[in-house]
Amino acid sequence: MSAYGDWEPVIGLEVHAQLFTETKLFCGCATSFGDPPNTHTCAVCLGLPGALPVLNGEALRLAVTVGLALGCRIARRSIFARKNYFYPDLPKGYQISQYEEPLCLDGALEIEGDGGPKRVRIRRAHVEEDAGKNLHGASALALAGGAADGAESIVDLNRAGTPLVEIVSEPDLRSPAEARDYLKRLRELCVFVGVNDGNLEQGSFRADANVSVRRRGDEALGTRVELKNLNSFRFVEDAIDGEVRRQIALRERGEAVRLETRGYAADKKQSYLLRDKEGDAGYRYFPEPDLPPLSVDELFVAQVQATLPELPDRKRARFVEEYGLTPQAAAVMTGHPRLAAFFEEAVLSGGSHAELEGNAVATANFIQSEVLRAAVFEGLDARLPVTARQVADLLRLVADHRISGKQAKEVYAALCGTDRTAESVVTERGLEVVGDRGALEKLARERGREHAGQADKYRKGKTALLGFFVGQLMKQTRGSADPALANEVVKACLDEPPGD
Repeated sequence: MSAYGDWEPVIGLEVHAQLFTETKLFCGCATSFGDPPNTHTCAVCLGLPGALPVLNGEALRLAVTVGLALGCRIARRSIFARKNYFYPDLPKGYQISQYEEPLCLDGALEIEGDGGPKRVRIRRAHVEEDAGKNLHGASALALAGGAADGAESIVDLNRAGTPLVEIVSEPDLRSPAEARDYLKRLRELCVFVGVNDGNLEQGSFRADANVSVRRRGDEALGTRVELKNLNSFRFVEDAIDGEVRRQIALRERGEAVRLETRGYAADKKQSYLLRDKEGDAGYRYFPEPDLPPLSVDELFVAQVQATLPELPDRKRARFVEEYGLTPQAAAVMTGHPRLAAFFEEAVLSGGSHAELEGNAVATANFIQSEVLRAAVFEGLDARLPVTARQVADLLRLVADHRISGKQAKEVYAALCGTDRTAESVVTERGLEVVGDRGALEKLARERGREHAGQADKYRKGKTALLGFFVGQLMKQTRGSADPALANEVVKACLDEPPGD
């Protein structure tokens, strides 16, 4: 039974992904985050009279990249339009966007839906500029460095004009969980193809959700409500769930759902009215007179297509098929493009093709248990404590039984933050595994004579004492004995008749 009884949610997402450029969409101002307010502005992004926009070519390339990654058709001709509305963070009184003729059309994204794999249709992905940022109360006071009294609002226009691609899905999602998974997959794809840093907290990747409900089996869509600026996966899921329940309660009381735009207060887990929802006519779209129609030729699209990296879904599947990883391990190894590249470099540096699968599984396990503990991921960048080559060389020593798994952790700790080799650390610390069977047999017999009582109990059936004797041998060799060989030798020596 559904969590919503006889009701079915109908959900579509509009995702705004900031394109990873150094400068804004129509001017040369920087797009860097966290700088003092209103320090990255000029006549163009402030909308001063006579200032003319010039399209950022890199932003266009990135927009085409995400369109191709989503399987969209790239329009050979698209038009920029003015979306008119009046708000303090929009200095021109309009936003340059695309409307009737967008850049990218008719794509799709595969997600894990409630009933299995699901294809979510992408209606369009178009280029537009971002607005600025309004700060109120305590936030305004902090931004002003204490100059305001806390009852004021401050507008920071550093973000005004930042390039975005707005990705609009069809209303194909049927639960808050599907919406969360769609957003995660879309963010992952944008990060992997290098168009967006995926930072939800800083607002470079954020979503609006269009939510309605209908009786199960009905075809007609209900009245939709827009939830604005959801900037975390949990907030998306919680906000949509709350809105679905709010609409169901209204419908069951016989009340109508109003067409409106709502915000979401995460601390209260409640939405609140922002404004009545404007239709497209309210924005009075018209073609941007200062920008000519955008022409994208086939050669340019082909060049961008040729630079597309392997997409994350395909990479995960390949890691399972080619390297023998579990789906869970493959998901971890593809959690960030730099981590995926690190893993694959370590695998390919670590041994022959015949050993690839076992080497890959061991490498993935070691990365998960050791490397990720100190790894730092920031947007498209990553700081890893060792190099892939160091991991490969270290695991080769384990595979060759020159050091034990326990010793590998000690060597790894010594490698972190250095350019040393695993071999040099092993040599310096005298960590090489004792693999001489004769030497281990001698030590095992000595331990048997030293603990004759326990040895006699073992021979009489208390076989759990095997672990005690292996531990004694490992202690004698300071952990440097090959564990598998140590078990084999100790057992053989204890099974010998007393006095041999």
